[in-house]
This record gives sequence, structure tokens and C-alpha cells, in this order.
Amino acid sequence: MGSAPVPTGDELLKILGALGNPHRMRIIQALTGGRNYVSRLARDLTISRPLLHMHLQRLEAAGLVVGSLELSEDGKAMKFFEVAPFVYRLTPEAVAAAAASLTEAGAAAEPAPEAAPRRRRPTPEPDPPTAAGPGTAPPDSVRPGPVRPGPVRPDAGQPDAADRPDPVNTARARRSASP
Repeated sequence: MGSAPVPTGDELLKILGALGNPHRMRIIQALTGGRNYVSRLARDLTISRPLLHMHLQRLEAAGLVVGSLELSEDGKAMKFFEVAPFVYRLTPEAVAAAAASLTEAGAAAEPAPEAAPRRRRPTPEPDPPTAAGPGTAPPDSVRPGPVRPGPVRPDAGQPDAADRPDPVNTARARRSASP
């Protein structure tokens, strides 16, 4: 058996980054049974096609899967994916050799989308100090705030149902009042 290829530092980062997600590991698992097209693979893995495409792109960029576009019998374009044959031997020496070959671009690679930091909500501003003391407002003051419109009713500007005359009773009253 021949020796496994030694990836460069940038290649090793791509490979480990691609395998560092459970969805991508499941995609490799599903494709070890044979090639498959995107729609069927998405159904089998119960994930959306856009999400599957994103993961397949990462795996393809790392050289772990290969995609090919083919036409079906009815003329539809279908993208098939299959696992690319790969063997990597991960040892401390291999990691040290890969680290020595890292480039600036590889070392500063963007973090994976799932590792992006979360946005923090802005903290509310403290109340302005008043004569009653810092952080307190007089009870009769009105604090300015956002004005939010209420729901628009289709009968806006018309009297409520209780204020409207009843057409049946109004007609009866007219008939009984007439001689």
C-alpha cells in the first residue's frame, strides 16, 4: 500500500473545515453508497436543497466530493455528486509539516458560517438624571418613545356597531309610526 499524500497547510484546513460539520459528514456517508443527484440526496438527508448545495460546495472545494452535470431523458439538467477517493494520514508530524506550509490566505481563512459570531442587541440608554435623583423620572413625565400605528380597521371612522341604528327595527318603527 502506498503512502498517503501529505496535504499542504491550506489544503488540510479546507479538508478539516469541510469535515467539521455533521451535515457534511452525513453527506459523505450517504454518498459512500454511490453517486446521487441533489434533489434525491436532499430528500434522503431531510435538508433543504439550498442548504445541501452550500455543504456540497464546501466538500467539493476541499476535494472530498466531485459533481457532474448530466441531462436526464426528459432534458432536465441534473447535478450528480459522488465521493472522491481520498486517504489522509493525520499524525502530529503531518500537522507540523502542514502548519509550516500555511500561507497568509490560508491562515486568515474566513470562519465557517456556523461559527460566525452572533450579533448583540444594543443596550438601552440610561435615563437622564433628574431632580429626583439619577435613574428616576418624575411620575407625571411622559417619556418619548417610538410611535407605532395600531391596526387599521376596515370600518375606521364609522360608528361602532352599538351606535349604529338597527335597519330591521328602524323599518318596523317607520311602519308603525305611519298612519
